[in-house]
Amino acid sequence: MRVFLSAWLLFTAISSGVVMAGGDPPSRLPPVTIHSSEEAFEDVIENIKMAIIDRGMLVSGTLHVSDMLNRTGPDLGYSQVFVKAESVEFCSALISHKMSQAAPENIVICPFTIAVYVTEAEPEKVNVAYRLPLLAGDAGAATDAIIEMLDGIVEDSI
Repeated sequence: MRVFLSAWLLFTAISSGVVMAGGDPPSRLPPVTIHSSEEAFEDVIENIKMAIIDRGMLVSGTLHVSDMLNRTGPDLGYSQVFVKAESVEFCSALISHKMSQAAPENIVICPFTIAVYVTEAEPEKVNVAYRLPLLAGDAGAATDAIIEMLDGIVEDSI
């Protein structure tokens, strides 16, 4: 009974937004922000990387998402969605400190990821997307800093 009660209280707290004090409850925020560009895919991905570097951060990795999905899709029974898709990973020491001060578990948000992709359905359009953060603790300032950073990188890149 005690385990059930604890689980019920945790579920109630999370679903009501009590545990997620870092910003608006999840139902009020879109989970992903998407921008589009008519520039070439290669130009947009390079612009993203340069905008990150220009802000004094290091690109820690580039994930070639479409290569993996397009290679495994037929064997798993899925059709091809992407002409090209890559995700750029990076982290900001300043923002990571802000997030961690609000709640240590927020470190899971780092690295930040910006995806650049072209779909089979709209091959003339390059999309740029990133997840909006949902942080634990009193993290309103950190959340605002993350969104400002991600918006700035994307705006400078497309």
